Amino acid sequence: MLTEKGPLLPQEKLLIVYFIAVLLFFTIFAITVVIAFQRRKNSFLKERYEAEQRYQRELADSKIEIQEQTLKNIAWELHDNVGQLLSVANIQLNVLMSTVPETYHNQIKETKEVVQETVQEIRSLSKVLNNDVVLKNGLLASLQVELDRFKRLGYLDASLKISGDIIPLNSSSEIIIFRILQEFLSNVIKHAKASKLFVHLDYKERALAVTAVDDGVGFNTSVKTDSSGMETMGSRAALLNADFSIVSEIGKGTELFLSYPYKNTI
Repeated sequence: MLTEKGPLLPQEKLLIVYFIAVLLFFTIFAITVVIAFQRRKNSFLKERYEAEQRYQRELADSKIEIQEQTLKNIAWELHDNVGQLLSVANIQLNVLMSTVPETYHNQIKETKEVVQETVQEIRSLSKVLNNDVVLKNGLLASLQVELDRFKRLGYLDASLKISGDIIPLNSSSEIIIFRILQEFLSNVIKHAKASKLFVHLDYKERALAVTAVDDGVGFNTSVKTDSSGMETMGSRAALLNADFSIVSEIGKGTELFLSYPYKNTI
């Protein structure tokens, strides 16, 4: 290598080599530091995301536990207190019938029948509100009790279809699926103005596919409302790691879709 001053001296060549080596070292060092920093940053963001997910899951779990305890307390109150009061009222009607003129007997009998039907409905309602009873009876039996109650009260024509080979689920998962459907049914009664409701549980090879369809007035899913029902159903589905969606259109009813993989446990 030549310069205007002549060929480079060995010391100058060695200095250039050292300079290039040092420059290469610092370049590699800088790249390594950047990569390490980026990895640590990504790891930190991942850990923060996972912590946030755990917090949200625990928060949702706590809310659901509170809701379940509240439902259990209501069930106890209905069965033990309101049910007993109505039974006492029925006994008093029996006593009254023996003391009033016979012309009033038909009216008292009709009143007794209403009271007895009310006691029956309260007992039926307390069963589907108490999570211990739901766990004991299982998803299918509890769902059938709920649908039969709606039919008996004349709210709507409700039907249930079961497809595939029934696969027993985790008991906690069953009660959460039931509560999701129960919330949907409650919304149908309160808002849908529907005459028919169809629920389909399809036990597929890898997942339980749940569909619930009503023929009600429907609603615009893009418009946010003050109702917590959608949020509650979504939170419960998230606890199951299940795919969940509500499809509705004004004038065309509402459909619920839930896919629960059997491998998911809570």
